Amino acid sequence: MAGMRERFGRPLRLGIVGGGPESWIGKMHRTAAELDGAWRAVAGVFSSNPARSRAAGAAMGFDAARSYGDLSEMLAREQQRADPIDGVAIMTPNDTHYAFAVAALDAGLDVVCDKPVTHDFAEACDLVVRTRRQRRLFAIAHGYSAYPMTRLARLLVRDGTLGDLRLVRVEYIQSGLATRLEDAAQTNRLRWILDEKRSGLALVMSAIGCHAQHLACFASGLQVKRVAADVGALLPGRKVIDYVSALIEFERGVRGTMTVTQAAAGGENDIRLTICGAKGMLEWSQRDVSYLRVAIQGEPARVIGRGDPFLPPDIVAAGRAPRGHPEGLREAFANIYGEMAEERMARALGEPVPEHPYPRIEDGAHTMAFIEACLASQRRGGWVDVAPLPAP
Repeated sequence: MAGMRERFGRPLRLGIVGGGPESWIGKMHRTAAELDGAWRAVAGVFSSNPARSRAAGAAMGFDAARSYGDLSEMLAREQQRADPIDGVAIMTPNDTHYAFAVAALDAGLDVVCDKPVTHDFAEACDLVVRTRRQRRLFAIAHGYSAYPMTRLARLLVRDGTLGDLRLVRVEYIQSGLATRLEDAAQTNRLRWILDEKRSGLALVMSAIGCHAQHLACFASGLQVKRVAADVGALLPGRKVIDYVSALIEFERGVRGTMTVTQAAAGGENDIRLTICGAKGMLEWSQRDVSYLRVAIQGEPARVIGRGDPFLPPDIVAAGRAPRGHPEGLREAFANIYGEMAEERMARALGEPVPEHPYPRIEDGAHTMAFIEACLASQRRGGWVDVAPLPAP
């Protein structure tokens, strides 16, 4: 990355949409984007209130002249500058993602977007078409698929270490909705999260289930063909969806299961993945993020660590510290930003474009098709096909 950045001549310039001073995900995006020097956050819209947005930008150290009142102002005024932004990072309430992404793409900018990318599959397909038509880059912030050890899991599946796949199991158990937040004092964030029209078709899928589904598809290299799902709420009387459990059929007839909930009292952000093949299996958990357990039938089980010297160079490059020193979600986000930047710079320089595995808009659209299929399965009481993506 360093060599390409030197040839390109500068970091890419990033405009932030959302992520004000109190937003943890805003700090995650900003610091991850700048971690390896690939991007520099130079402008932004930090609140839906124009005055608060301008004040927030200044408070976080942004140039007051580039702390804008709304997205339209930022896009218009940045285009007039000699040093305009190259892309935007969107981390706003779920119901705004689609409109903001459309505006950025139509302005000729690359996009990094929090999940879910849209409200529904139709909007996601529109973003796929727009991204392709504008020849832009569109990344989704699925950081779990950018850890070195989940990247290694994907590589071991692809090179046949596990043999023909038979089962993929993923779960994400969390306690964010384990109490009745509906009865608590309503902050701006809680109001949109608990509003079914704003938080998405299924709250738990918009919040964490999309990560679980994407990780399963990413590591296995397979898309979901059909699903039979139990969709609802674990807390009695709750209107929003806090639980989904699904039987999954992947491509090639591979079976799978997924369980996600935000209503597990005592739970943390605990995402776990197991992939079983004809020769063996692998297991990964975010609780032990830097290690991957691989068990081949008839051989001693191995625990492979991030930074082990025998790992392939691209897996080693996804980490930054020697084995044993902790790394986390920020570094995984930085991998997404860095890979997207390298692709953008290679295009601009006319060099061969690297094939990086960061999550793209097509992945986000497949997620929306998966969510709609889960909801249809709950209504119909059986298996439902997952809609295909638009043809290239």
